[in-house]
Amino acid sequence: MTSAAIITAAGRGKRAGGEIPKQWQWLAGKSILQHAVECFRRAGGFSTIIVTIHPDDRGLAAGLGPDVTLVDGGATRAESVRNALEFIDNTGVSQVYIHDGARPFPSPALIDRLRDALTHSPAAAPALAVTDALWRGQAGFVTGVQDRADLYRAQTPQAFHFAPILAAHRAHQGNAADDVEVARAAGLAVAIVAGEEDNIKITLPQDFVRAARILASRAEPGRAGLG
Repeated sequence: MTSAAIITAAGRGKRAGGEIPKQWQWLAGKSILQHAVECFRRAGGFSTIIVTIHPDDRGLAAGLGPDVTLVDGGATRAESVRNALEFIDNTGVSQVYIHDGARPFPSPALIDRLRDALTHSPAAAPALAVTDALWRGQAGFVTGVQDRADLYRAQTPQAFHFAPILAAHRAHQGNAADDVEVARAAGLAVAIVAGEEDNIKITLPQDFVRAARILASRAEPGRAGLG
């Protein structure tokens, strides 16, 4: 199997604050996006690493490395992913792993779990079971409760056999929260693999603090090489 990684990084990420989009902001001497790219390098087995970017960010992307191919993103996440999928069509890629550039810490073990799942499913994605009580609310007040049974917090990377996810994106109209939504709209079965608490997505300013703590914990004796 020939595998490609697609890392989406064309968004603006304004909720995270800062003068530049969150994926380009620095964490421990590297951009958030650089951390994500390096996770796929460490996992190994990828013939191509593609990063979708906003055209205004090409200068920021110069330091990602010679093994990274830049593809212009679209107006939506779904359009950015489709641009990347079309770019690698007819190149012999049989599996593709699609990841959010604002998630800097997918581990090699997580990627291995996805690889294993693709041996018996056309698609696989990591998730964490919801364990907290869930409420519905309106105008600052609790209006009801939600059963948490069978609910999961979705993560990326999400992995697919290439031909089915390309066909799914070609058929999909409009945007989607993630590629699992696109896949399921096309009738693809998606296996769930165990996600990881450290596989956070940078969304708000306080997430940078949490990310720094994760990196610090991995630098502790006996914990090196986990990410």
